[in-house]
Amino acid sequence: MTALVVAIALGAIAVPFVLYPLLLWLRASLAEAPIVARDWTPSVDLVICAHDEADSIGAKLENALALDYPKQQLAIRVASDGSTDATVEIARRFEPRGVHVLELPRGGKAAALSAAVAASSGEILAFSDANSMWQPGALKALVRPLADARVGGVAGNQRYAKRGDRPDADRAEGERAYWRFDRRLKLWQSRAGNAISATGAIYAVRRSLFEPPPPDATDDFMISTGVIARGYRLVFASDAVAVEPPADGASGEFRRKVRIITRGLRAVAYRRALLDPRRFGLYSAELLVHKLWRRLVFVPLVVLVFAIPACWAEGGWLAGFAAAMTAGLGAGIAGLVCPPLARFRPIGLAAYGLMVNAACAVAAFDAVRGRRVSLWESGRATLDASGRPS
Repeated sequence: MTALVVAIALGAIAVPFVLYPLLLWLRASLAEAPIVARDWTPSVDLVICAHDEADSIGAKLENALALDYPKQQLAIRVASDGSTDATVEIARRFEPRGVHVLELPRGGKAAALSAAVAASSGEILAFSDANSMWQPGALKALVRPLADARVGGVAGNQRYAKRGDRPDADRAEGERAYWRFDRRLKLWQSRAGNAISATGAIYAVRRSLFEPPPPDATDDFMISTGVIARGYRLVFASDAVAVEPPADGASGEFRRKVRIITRGLRAVAYRRALLDPRRFGLYSAELLVHKLWRRLVFVPLVVLVFAIPACWAEGGWLAGFAAAMTAGLGAGIAGLVCPPLARFRPIGLAAYGLMVNAACAVAAFDAVRGRRVSLWESGRATLDASGRPS
């Protein structure tokens, strides 16, 4: 009985992390759905929402103004969501250089985004976070796929900066490894049809397809999947790169993950029509596995943890499995309690996996009890305009 329980739990974990990637790779390899991308420079509004981002907004605007894109075709818009620090003051210093600043009362990121878009006029809307630094050619790379009339949105490539020689330089190794895996999935998803969704650090949609997101859902998911709901493709541009700072402390990152996952689960509920395979085909199954099943992996993990004593008692390969589970849990706890240990990749991966699954459990509980998260905070460190930790 113990062996059956362990096998079922391991199978449930393997579906989103082993079986789905394998089937996705096969589909992308055997049934690629290419697009016709080309160099072009449509009018673009780059929207940056900020709440108390005084430490990063100046560097972000320098970074945006340095993008390799025709100045007459690019409008940079900063929407301050009730900032109480010097965010607006710093941003207004860039107005003589063509930056548009919108000072708003605190109402949440969704309201700030919608207000900025209402003031825009570009054919393409690009979105970024205040602490995300784009490589010079990122915007051109981001709009290239939109030359194909079938493409409604483009997800960019989010990467995390390293912290040089600081003592905590590699404690985000687990997070970076996770995003490397996620980037590979996005690439295969895009080749096979649609990327599941975009990340807020860097993405773009046609202005005609923008739908104001609800206040209690993940805005990047809602906006990017809106193009799929309208019958257009959402593709991944690996050469459109934005660099973000890694987590700045395990406790702060845990709270941030809980907020994001809670809002993400709410977003899937809003977009539940996309789960209908009669209308959206294989994308529906991918969305289910990628955004729901993966968020519920903590359930079979908890089952395996509680099965450890029984596995020890059974002996044989189950005892070996129990030893591996105990070692993994110990490594994860050690990495969280003593961050310098997380610079060693196995410990960093175990610590990040433990933290993310704990955040998923809290977020799932919050979603079930109806908790809504409408306001936002970045919760990240800052980079300079070139993408280096400041």
